[in-house]
Amino acid sequence: MVKRLIIPVLWLMVSMLGWQSVHAGELTAEADKTQLYEGDVLTLTVTGSTGVDISLSNLFDFDISSLPSPDIEQVQPDFEILARNQRYNIRTVNGDMVAEVTWTYQLAPRSTGELTIPALSFQDARSQPLTVSVMEGTPPGNTGSSRDSFIELTADKAEVYVQEQLILTVRLFFQGNLIRGELSEPQHPDAVIEPLGKQREFTRNRDGVRYRVVERRYAVYPQKPRPLNLPAIRFEGQARNADGSLKFLRDSATLFEVPVKDIPAEFSGSTWLPTTGLSLAETGIPDNLDLQAGHSLTRTLSLQASGLPAETLPPLPEAVPDGLRIYPEQPKRDTSIGPDGITSTLTHTRALVPVEPGELTLPAIRIPWWDTESDSEKVAVIPAKTLTVAPAEGVETPAETAEDSKTPPPEIVRPEASTQTQKASDNRTWQWISLALAGAWALTLLAWWRTGRKGTEAPADAVATESQNEHKAFDQLLTAAGNGKAATPGLFVTWACLRWPGHNFRAATEVFRALPEPALEAELDKLQAHLFGRTHSGSAQKREQWNGKRLVSALKTFRGKEDNPRTREGLPPLYPDKLSVTG
Repeated sequence: MVKRLIIPVLWLMVSMLGWQSVHAGELTAEADKTQLYEGDVLTLTVTGSTGVDISLSNLFDFDISSLPSPDIEQVQPDFEILARNQRYNIRTVNGDMVAEVTWTYQLAPRSTGELTIPALSFQDARSQPLTVSVMEGTPPGNTGSSRDSFIELTADKAEVYVQEQLILTVRLFFQGNLIRGELSEPQHPDAVIEPLGKQREFTRNRDGVRYRVVERRYAVYPQKPRPLNLPAIRFEGQARNADGSLKFLRDSATLFEVPVKDIPAEFSGSTWLPTTGLSLAETGIPDNLDLQAGHSLTRTLSLQASGLPAETLPPLPEAVPDGLRIYPEQPKRDTSIGPDGITSTLTHTRALVPVEPGELTLPAIRIPWWDTESDSEKVAVIPAKTLTVAPAEGVETPAETAEDSKTPPPEIVRPEASTQTQKASDNRTWQWISLALAGAWALTLLAWWRTGRKGTEAPADAVATESQNEHKAFDQLLTAAGNGKAATPGLFVTWACLRWPGHNFRAATEVFRALPEPALEAELDKLQAHLFGRTHSGSAQKREQWNGKRLVSALKTFRGKEDNPRTREGLPPLYPDKLSVTG
């Protein structure tokens, strides 16, 4: 009895797994809908049959993926294949084994209008073509309450200036538990688009239906003064209903055309700054504007703008009167994201050291910008300041010296008699003073001798290391200069300090003051104009126009010249004689 049961089961397994096609029947194709709206998904069911022959030779080598299928790829010009599935069963017809196969495809139309599903082929059979009508928009009266998913796009402004911030908000509404999904990112060749933080997820009721919502925000900066048309934002995904069944989600939405205005002719600035707010602040200058020669102070300038990337903020002027020495730090650029989009800050910190007494005037700083709310030009200003610099401690002014010269010298009183005790005391005092001076002089000679020995016995590898650092710094400088990087001026100053050690250069202007090189200075000025000029410095077009070969050549020429004697002997000291320095 057991053997009789095993044989039919084995025969059934062989009939289902070990088969070869011998002939084919007809092929039918049916769509679950012939009229649909864009964003909808239709289900195409294709049914065919094929004869099979029982074989034991491939019983254990059978692969379900080897089952033949129709040439469904023919629908791809008009439809996107989202998913495909197949199932089959085997039955006996007039003593022959026949496999009936059903293929199910989820198709999404790529466009609107009359679309055709062409005739499909399976072995010797062909199906009939189908015509599907795809209409724009959503069904009449459908506000989204009956849709499984839909996209909403909003913008904070109806029109913008070139390089002005436009905040784009993308919201995806969907029902069910999302298993997978892909929401496209906005992109445009004539716009810089930056995401504003991470996406948010929450729920919201819309027309009595509770949806799950995914929200993303972007800052869009149009780079050309012409209408901006962003490509459609698309979503495709799959969700599971409460009953466990799967459904396909698909939708797309397009933002309205955004007019982009050119830079106004009346704008007077050299760097275009369209923003809702810009401020310029200063710290570090004493309120009474009184300083003392040789006493350093730290001046910090901060430029803050709403709706602009930090890279677009122009460098702040570094001009100071001749009686001040300036030691700038590397500028800092920071960007933060808030409810109104991007807020950026540029901070310049400089150490100022007055080296001459008298009145010194810090020039005014003016940054023109365009107020996009009032549609007018405004100027951020730090007024000029006149500093009163007092002489350094212990140094007499010429006026004081002249006054002192008018004062008669004190009368010298010569005593008519001196005791022997006073003379002996005076002699002993001078003896001790002489011994102290002699000892100090001996110590000075000893220290000088040891210093000279250390200088003459400096190891060769220390000199080699210094040379290697200079070569490495120069290579980094050439790379940054050739690519038009904003770090080039700072790298130039770093290299100059290594090239001519002992001179603490803090700015490119100090290098050129010691080593005049008009050609190189002009090329560095061109780089600054390229980075922070009127045209947006971050655009790809502007970067392609930059050619750093001339700057690289000027740097190599400058490095190849003989050492200028001024760099060795003629540079002014950090602080003049008789000036005391306190931090």
